[in-house]
Amino acid sequence: PVKDDPHFHHFLLSQSEKPASSMEPISKRLKIIEEDTGSTSIQAADSTAINGSITPTDKRIGFLGLGLMGSGIVSNLLKMGHVVTVWNRTAEKCDLFIQEGARLGRTPAEVASMCDITFSCVSDPKAARDLVLGPSGVLQGIRPGKCYIEMSTVDPETITELSQVITSRGGRFLEAPVAGSQQLSNDGMLVILAAGDRTVYEDCSSCFQAMGKTSFFLGEAGNAARMMLILNMVQGSFMATVAEGLTLAQATGQSQQTFLDILCQGQMASTFVDQKCQNILQGNFKPDYYLKHIQKDLRLAISMGDMANHPTPMAAAANEVYKRAKALDQSDNDISAVYRAYIH
Repeated sequence: PVKDDPHFHHFLLSQSEKPASSMEPISKRLKIIEEDTGSTSIQAADSTAINGSITPTDKRIGFLGLGLMGSGIVSNLLKMGHVVTVWNRTAEKCDLFIQEGARLGRTPAEVASMCDITFSCVSDPKAARDLVLGPSGVLQGIRPGKCYIEMSTVDPETITELSQVITSRGGRFLEAPVAGSQQLSNDGMLVILAAGDRTVYEDCSSCFQAMGKTSFFLGEAGNAARMMLILNMVQGSFMATVAEGLTLAQATGQSQQTFLDILCQGQMASTFVDQKCQNILQGNFKPDYYLKHIQKDLRLAISMGDMANHPTPMAAAANEVYKRAKALDQSDNDISAVYRAYIH
């Protein structure tokens, strides 16, 4: 529906059952288009110049965590002209970004104190909590008005806890986990799922456009974590099923390449299927998304299902296969290495 910005869309999802009355006033700089679905698509009209380049926010940006996803995000923030201060648990990972123009923070607390908006992207709930609550953690640098954005894929309970402690110090909190991979992160083509303080979401418009192709605002804090876990549950289960199909083809004397060729001509054809399967057939399991992380996401999704009294038998079965792959030392390989759980 947004014709004058083909590169990026925001989607502000209504939490109301009455779409006609769900519109809320938002910043004047946002162009609003109401859709029949009851959601609202909003485009940041003033953050994209006529030539398509992004006008970076003048706010100081901090970024904590330079792993597979964080590295690509920071690189794109810098490319688009943002002022970024970085920190990583292993400091050597910061060197490349310092060369690209980033500033170095000595501790998470220092980064949060120096910057207006601080992002974090780490591996799991424990790492996310430690980053905020641990020694020299983010919480020590939070002052009234400071913004903290949690991009890690964690459970909603962790998000609720972090939101409460940040806001208790007068800070502003947003969760913004991302759907994608290392390659999509490098390409600035992530999908951002945001929830929490909507004014923070709006303040981060240029950041989100630098790192992604689309963002969704999902309402109150915790909703993005729930949606992200569901998405990764589906992706992880699907990847395990594809690996099962490839190995069954081999076990029954069928060509795995022909199986893939047929699959990619049908309704399940996708770049994801093609790339993952080709990598499997080539024995290339270089991580684009760590196997240990998708297993963590499956575990958290199953737990979320338990709390909602909702069955997740497919995810539970897939989780066991990923656990088997981890036992075969595949944790730090790509999620497609789940294939090896079937051949050992």
